[in-house]
Amino acid sequence: MTKFHGHNRRSFLRSGAVCIGLPLLDAMLPVGLRAEQKAVALRPKRILLMCRSLGLHTPYLFPEKAGKDYESTRYLKVLEDFRQDFTLFSGMSHLGYGGGHHTDKALLTGISAEDWNNHKNTISLDQEIAARVGAETRFASLVLGDSNNLSWNRRGMAVPGEGSIKGVFKKLFIDGTPAEVEQEIQKIATGNSILDGVRDQARGLSKSLSPADRRRLDLMLTSIREAEQRLQQDEAWVRRPKPKVSEADAKLFAEDPRRMIDRERQWFDLVHLALQTDSTRAITVNHWSHQENLQMDGITLTHHDASHHGQDETKLQQLATIEEAEMKLFAGFLAKMKATDDGGRPLLDQTLVLHASHLGNASSHSGDNLPIILAGGGFKHAGHVAFDRKNNMPLSNLYVSMLQQMGIEADKFGASIGAVSELGITA
Repeated sequence: MTKFHGHNRRSFLRSGAVCIGLPLLDAMLPVGLRAEQKAVALRPKRILLMCRSLGLHTPYLFPEKAGKDYESTRYLKVLEDFRQDFTLFSGMSHLGYGGGHHTDKALLTGISAEDWNNHKNTISLDQEIAARVGAETRFASLVLGDSNNLSWNRRGMAVPGEGSIKGVFKKLFIDGTPAEVEQEIQKIATGNSILDGVRDQARGLSKSLSPADRRRLDLMLTSIREAEQRLQQDEAWVRRPKPKVSEADAKLFAEDPRRMIDRERQWFDLVHLALQTDSTRAITVNHWSHQENLQMDGITLTHHDASHHGQDETKLQQLATIEEAEMKLFAGFLAKMKATDDGGRPLLDQTLVLHASHLGNASSHSGDNLPIILAGGGFKHAGHVAFDRKNNMPLSNLYVSMLQQMGIEADKFGASIGAVSELGITA
Protein backbone atom coordinates (compact mmCIF):
# COMPACT_ATOMS: atom_id res chain seq x y z
CA MET A 1 0.00 0.00 0.00
CA THR A 2 1.38 3.42 -0.94
CA LYS A 3 2.36 5.56 2.03
CA PHE A 4 1.97 9.32 2.02
CA HIS A 5 3.58 11.98 4.17
CA GLY A 6 0.32 12.61 5.97
CA HIS A 7 -1.66 14.95 3.72
CA ASN A 8 -3.96 13.72 0.98
CA ARG A 9 -3.53 15.28 -2.48
CA ARG A 10 -7.02 16.74 -2.21
CA SER A 11 -6.42 18.38 1.18
CA PHE A 12 -8.43 21.48 2.07
CA LEU A 13 -8.70 24.12 4.74
CA ARG A 14 -12.35 24.12 5.86
CA SER A 15 -14.44 26.39 8.07
CA GLY A 16 -18.19 26.65 7.63
CA ALA A 17 -18.86 27.51 4.01
CA VAL A 18 -15.19 28.15 3.28
CA CYS A 19 -13.30 25.40 1.48
CA ILE A 20 -9.81 26.30 0.29
CA GLY A 21 -7.92 23.78 -1.80
CA LEU A 22 -4.23 23.58 -0.99
CA PRO A 23 -1.53 23.83 -3.63
CA LEU A 24 0.37 20.64 -4.39
CA LEU A 25 2.87 20.20 -1.55
CA ASP A 26 5.82 17.88 -0.94
CA ALA A 27 3.87 16.53 2.03
CA MET A 28 1.14 15.20 -0.28
CA LEU A 29 3.50 12.97 -2.25
CA PRO A 30 4.13 9.27 -1.56
CA VAL A 31 6.99 8.50 0.81
CA GLY A 32 10.18 7.34 -0.87
CA LEU A 33 9.98 9.22 -4.14
CA ARG A 34 13.37 10.04 -5.63
CA ALA A 35 14.17 13.72 -6.09
CA GLU A 36 13.56 13.62 -9.83
CA GLN A 37 10.21 11.81 -9.37
CA LYS A 38 9.13 14.37 -6.78
CA ALA A 39 10.11 17.21 -9.11
CA VAL A 40 7.96 15.80 -11.92
CA ALA A 41 4.98 15.21 -9.59
CA LEU A 42 5.17 18.76 -8.26
CA ARG A 43 5.20 20.30 -11.72
CA PRO A 44 1.95 19.62 -13.59
CA LYS A 45 1.52 21.59 -16.80
CA ARG A 46 -1.25 24.18 -17.03
CA ILE A 47 -2.62 26.39 -19.78
CA LEU A 48 -4.10 29.89 -19.90
CA LEU A 49 -5.69 31.14 -23.13
CA MET A 50 -6.53 34.84 -23.38
CA CYS A 51 -8.31 36.72 -26.14
CA ARG A 52 -8.07 40.47 -26.73
CA SER A 53 -11.41 40.99 -28.42
CA LEU A 54 -10.28 44.20 -30.14
CA GLY A 55 -6.82 42.98 -31.07
CA LEU A 56 -3.67 45.05 -30.72
CA HIS A 57 -2.33 47.73 -33.03
CA THR A 58 0.35 45.55 -34.60
CA PRO A 59 2.63 48.38 -35.87
CA TYR A 60 3.25 49.09 -32.17
CA LEU A 61 3.75 45.36 -31.47
CA PHE A 62 5.64 43.60 -34.28
CA PRO A 63 9.35 44.47 -34.57
CA GLU A 64 11.03 44.67 -37.96
CA LYS A 65 13.63 42.03 -37.19
CA ALA A 66 13.03 38.34 -36.47
CA GLY A 67 14.92 36.38 -33.85
CA LYS A 68 15.96 37.17 -30.30
CA ASP A 69 17.87 40.41 -30.87
CA TYR A 70 14.98 42.45 -32.22
CA GLU A 71 14.59 46.11 -31.26
CA SER A 72 11.63 46.42 -28.92
CA THR A 73 8.57 48.23 -30.22
CA ARG A 74 6.36 50.47 -28.10
CA TYR A 75 4.37 47.54 -26.67
CA LEU A 76 7.31 45.15 -26.38
CA LYS A 77 9.18 47.66 -24.23
CA VAL A 78 6.54 47.00 -21.59
CA LEU A 79 7.50 43.30 -21.69
CA GLU A 80 11.25 43.84 -21.86
CA ASP A 81 11.89 42.19 -18.48
CA PHE A 82 10.40 38.99 -19.89
CA ARG A 83 12.17 38.90 -23.25
CA GLN A 84 13.45 35.37 -22.56
CA ASP A 85 10.05 34.18 -21.34
CA PHE A 86 7.89 34.61 -24.43
CA THR A 87 7.77 34.23 -28.20
CA LEU A 88 5.98 36.73 -30.42
CA PHE A 89 4.58 35.35 -33.67
CA SER A 90 3.71 37.40 -36.73
CA GLY A 91 2.27 36.04 -39.97
CA MET A 92 -0.14 33.61 -38.29
CA SER A 93 -3.90 33.28 -38.68
CA HIS A 94 -6.75 30.88 -39.27
CA LEU A 95 -6.76 30.68 -43.04
CA GLY A 96 -9.88 31.45 -45.03
CA TYR A 97 -12.12 32.91 -42.33
CA GLY A 98 -12.21 36.44 -43.64
CA GLY A 99 -12.57 38.76 -40.69
CA GLY A 100 -14.91 40.38 -38.23
CA HIS A 101 -15.72 40.32 -34.54
CA HIS A 102 -17.65 37.05 -34.88
CA THR A 103 -14.49 35.07 -35.71
CA ASP A 104 -13.76 34.87 -31.98
CA LYS A 105 -15.96 31.76 -32.03
CA ALA A 106 -13.24 29.85 -33.88
CA LEU A 107 -10.13 31.45 -32.38
CA LEU A 108 -9.42 28.44 -30.15
CA THR A 109 -10.97 25.74 -32.35
CA GLY A 110 -9.02 26.53 -35.51
CA ILE A 111 -11.49 24.75 -37.78
CA SER A 112 -11.09 24.61 -41.56
CA ALA A 113 -12.35 27.41 -43.76
CA GLU A 114 -14.94 25.02 -45.18
CA ASP A 115 -16.35 24.25 -41.75
CA TRP A 116 -16.28 27.93 -40.84
CA ASN A 117 -18.22 28.84 -43.96
CA ASN A 118 -20.73 26.07 -43.19
CA HIS A 119 -21.16 27.38 -39.63
CA LYS A 120 -19.71 24.25 -38.07
CA ASN A 121 -17.54 24.37 -34.99
CA THR A 122 -15.77 21.79 -32.86
CA ILE A 123 -13.78 21.47 -29.67
CA SER A 124 -11.59 24.35 -28.48
CA LEU A 125 -8.03 23.94 -27.27
CA ASP A 126 -8.89 24.47 -23.59
CA GLN A 127 -11.64 21.85 -23.68
CA GLU A 128 -9.42 19.34 -25.47
CA ILE A 129 -6.92 19.73 -22.64
CA ALA A 130 -9.65 19.64 -19.99
CA ALA A 131 -10.89 16.34 -21.42
CA ARG A 132 -7.41 14.86 -20.97
CA VAL A 133 -6.31 16.28 -17.59
CA GLY A 134 -9.45 17.80 -16.07
CA ALA A 135 -10.13 14.89 -13.72
CA GLU A 136 -6.96 15.74 -11.77
CA THR A 137 -8.34 19.03 -10.42
CA ARG A 138 -11.53 20.30 -8.80
CA PHE A 139 -12.55 22.15 -11.96
CA ALA A 140 -11.85 20.59 -15.33
CA SER A 141 -11.64 24.11 -16.78
CA LEU A 142 -12.59 27.70 -16.06
CA VAL A 143 -14.16 29.85 -18.78
CA LEU A 144 -13.98 33.49 -17.71
CA GLY A 145 -14.76 36.95 -19.04
CA ASP A 146 -17.51 39.33 -20.01
CA SER A 147 -18.25 37.56 -23.28
CA ASN A 148 -17.93 33.80 -23.60
CA ASN A 149 -17.38 32.87 -27.24
CA LEU A 150 -14.07 31.05 -26.86
CA SER A 151 -14.78 27.61 -25.39
CA TRP A 152 -16.60 24.88 -27.33
CA ASN A 153 -17.19 21.20 -26.73
CA ARG A 154 -16.55 18.41 -29.21
CA ARG A 155 -20.06 18.79 -30.63
CA GLY A 156 -19.42 22.47 -31.39
CA MET A 157 -21.64 23.74 -28.58
CA ALA A 158 -20.55 26.77 -26.55
CA VAL A 159 -19.32 26.03 -23.02
CA PRO A 160 -21.08 28.36 -20.55
CA GLY A 161 -18.72 30.84 -18.92
CA GLU A 162 -18.59 33.04 -15.85
CA GLY A 163 -18.65 36.82 -16.25
CA SER A 164 -18.82 37.69 -12.56
CA ILE A 165 -15.54 38.18 -10.75
CA LYS A 166 -17.36 37.73 -7.45
CA GLY A 167 -18.96 34.56 -8.79
CA VAL A 168 -15.59 33.05 -9.70
CA PHE A 169 -14.19 33.91 -6.29
CA LYS A 170 -17.16 32.12 -4.70
CA LYS A 171 -16.64 29.12 -6.95
CA LEU A 172 -12.97 28.86 -6.05
CA PHE A 173 -13.12 29.35 -2.31
CA ILE A 174 -16.62 29.23 -0.82
CA ASP A 175 -18.68 26.08 -0.64
CA GLY A 176 -22.11 25.92 1.03
CA THR A 177 -25.75 26.80 0.72
CA PRO A 178 -26.64 30.00 -1.16
CA ALA A 179 -27.26 31.71 2.20
CA GLU A 180 -23.88 30.59 3.57
CA VAL A 181 -22.08 31.71 0.44
CA GLU A 182 -23.75 35.13 0.54
CA GLN A 183 -22.88 35.48 4.22
CA GLU A 184 -19.19 34.89 3.50
CA ILE A 185 -19.22 37.38 0.62
CA GLN A 186 -20.83 39.97 2.87
CA LYS A 187 -18.02 39.44 5.39
CA ILE A 188 -15.50 40.23 2.68
CA ALA A 189 -17.44 43.32 1.63
CA THR A 190 -17.26 44.68 5.20
CA GLY A 191 -13.52 44.14 5.54
CA ASN A 192 -13.35 40.66 7.03
CA SER A 193 -11.63 37.67 5.48
CA ILE A 194 -12.67 34.14 4.62
CA LEU A 195 -9.25 33.24 6.00
CA ASP A 196 -10.29 34.17 9.56
CA GLY A 197 -11.94 30.81 10.14
CA VAL A 198 -9.07 28.74 8.80
CA ARG A 199 -6.07 30.58 10.27
CA ASP A 200 -5.64 28.13 13.16
CA GLN A 201 -5.78 25.20 10.73
CA ALA A 202 -3.22 26.90 8.50
CA ARG A 203 -0.89 27.56 11.43
CA GLY A 204 -1.20 23.96 12.63
CA LEU A 205 -0.59 22.63 9.16
CA SER A 206 2.38 24.93 8.65
CA LYS A 207 4.19 23.45 11.68
CA SER A 208 4.30 20.04 10.01
CA LEU A 209 5.52 21.29 6.62
CA SER A 210 8.96 21.74 5.14
CA PRO A 211 10.26 25.31 4.61
CA ALA A 212 9.49 25.03 0.87
CA ASP A 213 5.91 23.89 1.58
CA ARG A 214 5.43 26.67 4.14
CA ARG A 215 6.47 29.24 1.51
CA ARG A 216 3.93 27.80 -0.97
CA LEU A 217 1.17 27.89 1.64
CA ASP A 218 2.02 31.45 2.79
CA LEU A 219 2.10 32.69 -0.80
CA MET A 220 -1.30 31.15 -1.53
CA LEU A 221 -2.90 32.69 1.57
CA THR A 222 -1.36 36.09 0.77
CA SER A 223 -2.74 35.92 -2.78
CA ILE A 224 -6.23 35.10 -1.47
CA ARG A 225 -6.13 38.07 0.88
CA GLU A 226 -5.02 40.38 -1.94
CA ALA A 227 -7.92 39.16 -4.09
CA GLU A 228 -10.31 39.81 -1.21
CA GLN A 229 -9.04 43.35 -0.85
CA ARG A 230 -9.71 44.00 -4.52
CA LEU A 231 -13.23 42.66 -4.12
CA GLN A 232 -13.74 44.96 -1.13
CA GLN A 233 -12.65 47.96 -3.20
CA ASP A 234 -14.98 46.89 -5.99
CA GLU A 235 -17.92 46.54 -3.58
CA ALA A 236 -17.16 49.94 -2.04
CA TRP A 237 -17.44 51.63 -5.43
CA VAL A 238 -20.72 49.83 -6.18
CA ARG A 239 -22.24 51.10 -2.91
CA ARG A 240 -20.92 54.65 -3.22
CA PRO A 241 -23.48 57.11 -4.66
CA LYS A 242 -22.63 58.40 -8.10
CA PRO A 243 -22.33 62.12 -8.86
CA LYS A 244 -25.50 63.80 -10.07
CA VAL A 245 -25.50 64.67 -13.75
CA SER A 246 -27.73 66.65 -16.01
CA GLU A 247 -30.48 64.95 -17.97
CA ALA A 248 -28.54 65.55 -21.17
CA ASP A 249 -25.43 63.90 -19.76
CA ALA A 250 -27.50 61.04 -18.38
CA LYS A 251 -28.65 60.21 -21.90
CA LEU A 252 -25.05 59.76 -23.01
CA PHE A 253 -24.42 56.97 -20.53
CA ALA A 254 -27.23 54.73 -19.41
CA GLU A 255 -24.84 53.32 -16.83
CA ASP A 256 -21.34 54.08 -15.58
CA PRO A 257 -19.61 50.68 -15.74
CA ARG A 258 -16.59 49.71 -13.71
CA ARG A 259 -13.20 50.56 -15.18
CA MET A 260 -11.94 48.09 -17.76
CA ILE A 261 -8.41 48.15 -16.36
CA ASP A 262 -9.64 47.29 -12.86
CA ARG A 263 -11.68 44.37 -14.18
CA GLU A 264 -8.74 43.00 -16.15
CA ARG A 265 -6.48 43.26 -13.11
CA GLN A 266 -9.00 41.30 -11.04
CA TRP A 267 -9.31 38.61 -13.69
CA PHE A 268 -5.53 38.24 -13.66
CA ASP A 269 -5.56 37.99 -9.86
CA LEU A 270 -8.17 35.22 -9.90
CA VAL A 271 -6.42 33.33 -12.70
CA HIS A 272 -3.20 33.41 -10.69
CA LEU A 273 -5.05 32.07 -7.64
CA ALA A 274 -6.76 29.30 -9.60
CA LEU A 275 -3.45 28.15 -11.08
CA GLN A 276 -1.50 28.56 -7.86
CA THR A 277 -3.98 26.43 -5.91
CA ASP A 278 -4.14 23.85 -8.72
CA SER A 279 -7.91 24.32 -8.84
CA THR A 280 -7.80 23.79 -12.59
CA ARG A 281 -5.22 23.35 -15.33
CA ALA A 282 -7.16 24.90 -18.21
CA ILE A 283 -8.42 28.49 -18.23
CA THR A 284 -9.76 30.81 -20.92
CA VAL A 285 -10.31 34.53 -20.42
CA ASN A 286 -12.01 36.83 -22.90
CA HIS A 287 -10.92 40.40 -22.26
CA TRP A 288 -13.94 42.00 -23.92
CA SER A 289 -14.36 45.77 -23.63
CA HIS A 290 -16.44 46.59 -26.69
CA GLN A 291 -18.16 49.75 -25.45
CA GLU A 292 -16.87 50.36 -21.93
CA ASN A 293 -16.27 53.80 -20.52
CA LEU A 294 -12.57 53.40 -19.79
CA GLN A 295 -12.25 56.20 -17.20
CA MET A 296 -8.59 56.77 -18.10
CA ASP A 297 -6.76 60.09 -18.16
CA GLY A 298 -6.70 61.57 -21.64
CA ILE A 299 -9.15 59.01 -23.06
CA THR A 300 -12.37 60.39 -24.49
CA LEU A 301 -13.29 57.39 -26.70
CA THR A 302 -14.58 53.93 -26.00
CA HIS A 303 -12.11 51.14 -26.65
CA HIS A 304 -14.13 50.02 -29.67
CA ASP A 305 -14.15 53.49 -31.20
CA ALA A 306 -10.41 53.89 -30.69
CA SER A 307 -9.69 50.48 -32.21
CA HIS A 308 -11.68 51.43 -35.34
CA HIS A 309 -9.34 54.34 -35.93
CA GLY A 310 -9.26 54.51 -39.73
CA GLN A 311 -5.65 55.73 -39.34
CA ASP A 312 -6.87 58.85 -37.55
CA GLU A 313 -3.84 59.95 -35.51
CA THR A 314 -5.89 61.22 -32.57
CA LYS A 315 -7.68 57.89 -32.25
CA LEU A 316 -4.43 55.96 -32.70
CA GLN A 317 -2.81 57.79 -29.80
CA GLN A 318 -5.75 57.05 -27.53
CA LEU A 319 -5.71 53.41 -28.67
CA ALA A 320 -2.00 53.16 -27.89
CA THR A 321 -2.58 54.52 -24.39
CA ILE A 322 -5.34 51.94 -23.78
CA GLU A 323 -3.39 49.00 -25.16
CA GLU A 324 -0.18 50.01 -23.42
CA ALA A 325 -2.09 49.96 -20.12
CA GLU A 326 -3.36 46.47 -20.95
CA MET A 327 0.16 45.28 -21.78
CA LYS A 328 1.38 46.61 -18.43
CA LEU A 329 -1.25 44.50 -16.69
CA PHE A 330 -0.08 41.49 -18.69
CA ALA A 331 3.51 42.22 -17.66
CA GLY A 332 2.42 42.42 -14.03
CA PHE A 333 0.71 39.06 -14.35
CA LEU A 334 3.83 37.49 -15.87
CA ALA A 335 5.88 38.93 -13.02
CA LYS A 336 3.55 37.39 -10.43
CA MET A 337 3.58 34.03 -12.22
CA LYS A 338 7.37 34.09 -12.43
CA ALA A 339 7.70 34.90 -8.72
CA THR A 340 5.39 32.05 -7.64
CA ASP A 341 7.16 28.84 -6.70
CA ASP A 342 5.66 25.70 -8.22
CA GLY A 343 7.53 22.61 -7.13
CA GLY A 344 10.91 24.32 -7.25
CA ARG A 345 10.30 26.21 -10.49
CA PRO A 346 8.39 29.38 -11.35
CA LEU A 347 4.69 28.83 -11.98
CA LEU A 348 5.19 30.61 -15.31
CA ASP A 349 7.53 27.84 -16.48
CA GLN A 350 4.76 25.31 -15.85
CA THR A 351 1.98 27.34 -17.49
CA LEU A 352 1.52 27.88 -21.21
CA VAL A 353 0.15 31.42 -21.52
CA LEU A 354 -1.35 32.35 -24.88
CA HIS A 355 -2.12 36.05 -25.38
CA ALA A 356 -3.98 36.33 -28.68
CA SER A 357 -6.76 37.89 -30.72
CA HIS A 358 -8.95 36.89 -33.65
CA LEU A 359 -8.39 40.35 -35.18
CA GLY A 360 -5.14 41.40 -36.79
CA ASN A 361 -6.55 44.85 -37.54
CA ALA A 362 -9.72 45.80 -35.71
CA SER A 363 -10.13 48.94 -37.79
CA SER A 364 -10.52 46.95 -41.01
CA HIS A 365 -11.87 43.82 -39.28
CA SER A 366 -8.99 41.82 -40.77
CA GLY A 367 -8.32 38.30 -39.47
CA ASP A 368 -4.79 38.09 -40.94
CA ASN A 369 -1.44 38.55 -39.16
CA LEU A 370 -2.88 38.00 -35.71
CA PRO A 371 -1.03 39.33 -32.65
CA ILE A 372 0.11 36.10 -30.99
CA ILE A 373 2.26 35.92 -27.85
CA LEU A 374 3.11 32.60 -26.19
CA ALA A 375 4.74 32.92 -22.77
CA GLY A 376 6.13 30.45 -20.24
CA GLY A 377 5.33 26.77 -20.51
CA GLY A 378 8.87 25.40 -20.46
CA PHE A 379 9.61 26.36 -24.06
CA LYS A 380 12.94 27.61 -25.40
CA HIS A 381 11.50 30.88 -26.55
CA ALA A 382 12.61 32.28 -29.88
CA GLY A 383 12.04 36.03 -29.59
CA HIS A 384 10.14 37.11 -32.71
CA VAL A 385 9.13 34.33 -35.10
CA ALA A 386 8.13 36.00 -38.36
CA PHE A 387 6.12 33.95 -40.82
CA ASP A 388 4.98 35.21 -44.22
CA ARG A 389 2.68 38.21 -43.76
CA LYS A 390 0.91 37.46 -47.06
CA ASN A 391 0.76 33.66 -46.85
CA ASN A 392 0.18 33.09 -43.16
CA MET A 393 1.12 30.03 -41.14
CA PRO A 394 -1.96 28.24 -39.69
CA LEU A 395 -2.37 29.25 -36.06
CA SER A 396 -3.58 25.71 -35.37
CA ASN A 397 0.00 24.52 -35.92
CA LEU A 398 0.92 26.35 -32.73
CA TYR A 399 -1.93 24.60 -30.94
CA VAL A 400 -0.44 21.22 -31.89
CA SER A 401 2.85 22.26 -30.33
CA MET A 402 1.05 23.44 -27.20
CA LEU A 403 -0.82 20.14 -26.85
CA GLN A 404 2.44 18.25 -27.17
CA GLN A 405 4.06 20.46 -24.52
CA MET A 406 1.13 19.67 -22.21
CA GLY A 407 2.12 16.01 -22.52
CA ILE A 408 -0.77 15.16 -24.85
CA GLU A 409 -0.01 13.08 -27.92
CA ALA A 410 -1.25 15.06 -30.91
CA ASP A 411 -0.20 15.60 -34.50
CA LYS A 412 -3.39 17.38 -35.59
CA PHE A 413 -5.73 20.04 -34.22
CA GLY A 414 -8.30 22.05 -36.13
CA ALA A 415 -6.96 22.86 -39.60
CA SER A 416 -3.31 22.34 -38.66
CA ILE A 417 -0.80 21.04 -41.19
CA GLY A 418 1.96 20.32 -38.71
CA ALA A 419 3.56 21.80 -35.60
CA VAL A 420 5.71 24.88 -35.00
CA SER A 421 9.32 23.73 -35.16
CA GLU A 422 10.72 27.12 -34.12
CA LEU A 423 9.90 26.44 -30.45
CA GLY A 424 12.32 24.32 -28.42
CA ILE A 425 11.56 22.64 -25.11
CA THR A 426 13.49 23.17 -21.90
CA ALA A 427 11.41 21.05 -19.53
